[in-house]
This record gives sequence, structure tokens and C-alpha cells, in this order.
Amino acid sequence: MESIKAVFFKPDPAAQMRKCNSLIKANTRKLDRDIAQLKILDQKTRQYILQASRRGQRNPSQAKQAAAETRTFAKELLRVRKQSARLHTSKAQLQSVGMQVNEAFSTRKIEGSLKASTGIMKDVNTLVRLPELTGTMQQLSQELMKAGIIEEMVGDTLPNDELLENEDEEAEAEVDKVLGEVLQGKLGKVEAPAPKLPEQPVEEEEDFEDQEATLEQMRGRLEALKS
Repeated sequence: MESIKAVFFKPDPAAQMRKCNSLIKANTRKLDRDIAQLKILDQKTRQYILQASRRGQRNPSQAKQAAAETRTFAKELLRVRKQSARLHTSKAQLQSVGMQVNEAFSTRKIEGSLKASTGIMKDVNTLVRLPELTGTMQQLSQELMKAGIIEEMVGDTLPNDELLENEDEEAEAEVDKVLGEVLQGKLGKVEAPAPKLPEQPVEEEEDFEDQEATLEQMRGRLEALKS
């Protein structure tokens, strides 16, 4: 019955608006979930930095290795925060799209027609290229095109290396800033060996292997959020 109506009648504006709002809410929930996961990853990475720092202080023979680990984890923390900031920006854009779409449909009730919005088109074209939102944003684009709110859509996704440009070249100053924040002034204690204590080679080797495994798991989670 709905398909027959679609052939002989124009789309119902109220139904179109509900469909658009439903897709916008679905995208917002997806972003909220990803942001929440990144927050957890942020907290865990801070703990890894603290653990590496404490290990360097317990065993000065491992201080240099521990300092290197803290910097590695600090770089990962920077990547997590950059991605989180990008998702917060995307959420703000999506909320803006929602308000503009509802305003467009409200205007249609008054004027009897819809005008294409370049503002909505620009935001939608940006959001549809994000790997996290590609599928549902393409559906939203199609609905907005049917309603006459936008005139075209972009289907290509933005590569992850472009989304996180230069993520492997974080400035050392940024890394130092993160370490200063997490360690709260304890950075010097990590890099400068303290009076020598009895070595614990077996325990430290196990700790190092645990840290390597943890780093791989963390990177895997971050990559999963990008895809």
C-alpha cells in the first residue's frame, strides 16, 4: 500500500521529518557510544602511563625503558583525545543538521514548499564522509534529497590517515604536556635514575611484555572505533 501511495502521491512531509529525525538520533547515539568508549580508553591510557612511571621508580635500571614507555603511551593518549575531539565536533554538526532540518520542515508548513539549504548540505557532506557515520548518513542524505532539502550528496569516506593527519608526528612539547598532566610533576623522576635498588629482572621482563600486549590491545580498540 505504501509503495502504491508513493507512485500516485507526494511523500508525506510529516513522515519524511520523522524518518530524518530517526536517522539523526541513530547517528547521535552512535557518536555517544564511541565518545564513551574513547573516554574509557583515555582513563586506561593514563593508568598505563602511571604504571610505567612507578615501575621506573621502583627499579632504576629500568628507568630509561619506563620513560620510553610513558612517552609511547602519551602519544597514544594524544591520538585518543584527537579522535574524541573530532567526534564531539561531528556531534555538534549533527545536532545543527537536526535543528536546520526541523526548521526547514516547519517553514514548509507555512510556505508550502521546501528550499534547498546550502548550510545543511555542507554539514551533511562533511558527516557522510566520516567512517563512523557513513552508512546511516548516506540514508539521511537520500531522505533529505527526496524532501528537497539538499540537492546533492558526497559518498566518499574520508581516509583515516587524513582524519588524524600527522598523528605519528606529535610534537614533543605535546607529549611533555600530557606527561606533565598525568604524572603531575613526576616526569623528572622517571627520566633521572634514583639511587640503585636491587634489580628484579624476571618481574620487569614480565611487566614489559604485559605493557607491550596492553599497547597492542589499546591500538586495536582505537582502530576499531575508526572503522
